[in-house]
Amino acid sequence: MKTQMKNSPAPIYVVSGGRGIAANNVVQAILIQYPENQIPVIIVPNIGSEDELFDVVMKAKTDRGIVDHPTVNTLLLKKVIGFCAEFGVREVDLMGKLADYLDETLDIEPLMHPGLYREINHQYFDRIESIEFTLSHDDGMSPERLENAEIILTGVSRAGKTPLSVYLAMYGWKVANVPLVNGIPPPDELFKVDPQRVFGLHISAEQLIAHRKKRLQGWNNHQIDSYTDERKVREEIRRAMFVFDRGGFTVINVSNKPIESTANEILNIMTQRFSYGGRKLESPYHNQGEDLPA
Repeated sequence: MKTQMKNSPAPIYVVSGGRGIAANNVVQAILIQYPENQIPVIIVPNIGSEDELFDVVMKAKTDRGIVDHPTVNTLLLKKVIGFCAEFGVREVDLMGKLADYLDETLDIEPLMHPGLYREINHQYFDRIESIEFTLSHDDGMSPERLENAEIILTGVSRAGKTPLSVYLAMYGWKVANVPLVNGIPPPDELFKVDPQRVFGLHISAEQLIAHRKKRLQGWNNHQIDSYTDERKVREEIRRAMFVFDRGGFTVINVSNKPIESTANEILNIMTQRFSYGGRKLESPYHNQGEDLPA
């Protein structure tokens, strides 16, 4: 096996006019053939304008990265190729050559509709194992099976654990999340799993209070003032940080961050820490008597 890269590897920017799920799966299928590659994969979904493409190319140039573009919109495809050529950024076209062939061969006008394959096959994608696992391990459910999770999120109420879990699950990750509630000790299982797979979500008191007040608007319940009391909220956050420190968990600050940014941060960390980008897969060398770490 080749020695692991010494320098920080350049990232792959997966640019998509849809959610980027199919393109990410293709990239991961290739990367998994190179154990311990540590290459960050940054998914940039829902690209719809030249300005957005330009921003991605500039980031890739700064990071010495590569732009992987599976977009089916030929206009955007030409733009991203042009930007990359202009600024010396390497690019990979996942679909262009096949699309060119079909354009030349078929007397059919392409729809150029991103995400169409997923829409047609939504029942299959909605039932994939990772999403089922994540939903059945939401909000502290089934703590006895935490060790089966690839990523575990923990934090106080309204820190964004559930939406982030579901977002990661859409990309094929088995995610569990564990709430931290004052007066209720965390499950013992949380401290028995690999701490490198556990991420503590830290959020500012101001933003947390705003989220909680918004949640309470439709409840008409005035008996839970402690839920938004600033002093008690700050104490709750402090206790959560104590739990993170006790478990040796990685703390991710989610204050004023979109889900996509937090997800990319977590996946990049997983890529740096584990073989196969952190996926819990049986080694392809198993039959040869060589077992690689998960």
